[in-house]
Amino acid sequence: MRVSPGFIIAATQSRSGKTTMTMALMARLVRDHHAIAPFKAGPDYLDPAWHREIAKRPSYNLDTFMVGPHACRSLFHEKRGDALGIVEGVMGLYDGKTGVGGVGSTADLARVLDLPVLLVVNVRGMAGSLIPLVKGFVDAADGFVIAGILANQVGSKHHAQRLADWLLDHNLPPLIGWMGREESLILQERHLGLTLPGETIPPDFHRLADALNLDWQLFSQRFSPTPAQGPVESNKIEPLLCGRTVAVAQDAAFNFIYPANVECLQQMGGHVIFFSPLAGDPLPASSHAVWLPGGYPELFAERLSTSPTLTDIREFGLRGGVILAECGGMMALGSQLVDHHGTSWPMAGLLPIRTTMTPRLAGLGYREEVSGVRGHEFHHSIREPCSLPPAFVMERGDLGLRLGNVRASYVHWYFPSAPKVIADWLGASKT
Repeated sequence: MRVSPGFIIAATQSRSGKTTMTMALMARLVRDHHAIAPFKAGPDYLDPAWHREIAKRPSYNLDTFMVGPHACRSLFHEKRGDALGIVEGVMGLYDGKTGVGGVGSTADLARVLDLPVLLVVNVRGMAGSLIPLVKGFVDAADGFVIAGILANQVGSKHHAQRLADWLLDHNLPPLIGWMGREESLILQERHLGLTLPGETIPPDFHRLADALNLDWQLFSQRFSPTPAQGPVESNKIEPLLCGRTVAVAQDAAFNFIYPANVECLQQMGGHVIFFSPLAGDPLPASSHAVWLPGGYPELFAERLSTSPTLTDIREFGLRGGVILAECGGMMALGSQLVDHHGTSWPMAGLLPIRTTMTPRLAGLGYREEVSGVRGHEFHHSIREPCSLPPAFVMERGDLGLRLGNVRASYVHWYFPSAPKVIADWLGASKT
C-alpha cells in the first residue's frame, strides 16, 4: 500500500457534507499537532477562508482549467512543503467543465496531482444501497484511486459498523471515518455559498473534531506527510510591476481574493497595499493602480454609500487612474446598488450603471479572455445596459465595461494564468 503525502476529499454530489467533513478532519489533525496544508479544488473563495481559520495558513485554489495542470502540481508541492496536503473537492467527484470527470472536476485534479480520494457519502436513510453506489464511483475512477469512505449523517454506531462491514465484505474502500446527525454542526449558507468567518457565531472546531469518528489506524496507514522531493518547478514571472503600487480593497465587503493573485502581483515586483472602503480608509496616495475584488457589497451597501473611500476611487478613476474591478468591485463603482430588500443605495458613481440583486443565480461558469487570462463568473445580480464599450473579448460571459483606464466586469480573474496581461491591465505599459 502506497503511503501518500496528501489526499483529496470528494463527494458523491454537492451538499453531501464535504466541507463539514473537511473542516472536522482538518480540526482533528491540527488539534493532534499534525502539520497540514489546505487547498480547495475549483474557484471558490469561501471554503478556503474556513480552511485558513483552522490551519492558520492560506488555502490555495487548485483548478485544472483556471490554474492549469502544470501550475496545479507546482502550487501543491510548493505550498505543501513537509505538511500533509488536504484538498477539498468541488461539487461531486466527476462534475466539471466538460464530460464525466473532465477538466475542472475533482477527478481530473486527483489524476493531475496523483493523489488518492476520500469519498464523502451522505448515508442518511441508506443501508445496503451504499455498496452499489460506492462500487459505481470506484469503477468509474480512471487514473486515480478512491482510498476510503467518509460517511456523513450516520444514524448510530451500529449503523456505522454495518456500513464498514459491508464495504469490507464487497472488497470496496474501507470506512475511514464517519459523522452523525448533529444539526448544530451544519454550516450556514447564503446566496454565494457558506458564510465567511467572523460573520456568524463561529463553529466550535473542537466539537467538529470530536464529532468525527476517525479510524486512525486505517488513516495513518494511507497518509503521512513527507518532504517535497527536490526543488519545485515554477514559472518565472517578469518584474513587470516593479516600482508600481497596487492598492487592493480588502474587508468584509471585498474579500474574494485568491492568495495566488496577491503573490503574483508581488512576484511581478508590485508593492501591494491593502485598504478598507468599509472603514473609510483614504485611497493610498502612492497608488498607481487599484484592484477592487468581489465580495458582498450588497450586505454593506448602507455603509458603503457614505464611505469617503468610494469618493476617492471615483476621483482616481476620473483622473485617468488604473482600476480593475471584479463583480462586487464593479458594483461598487456604479451609480446605484439595489439590495435584496429592494432598497437602492448610491455607490461611487464612476460607472453609469445600476446593479440589482436577484433571488436566482444570474451568471455562472468558467471564463477565458482572448488574451489568455482565465477566471470564473458567479453572481446573483444583474447590471443594467449602458453605452460604455466592453472591457474584454470573450466567446461567452460578461464582457464588462471600459471607461478610460477602468476595466470592470462580473468575472473574477486568476492572475497567474496570464501575468503579463494582468500587468498590462494594471497599467504596466504606462510606467
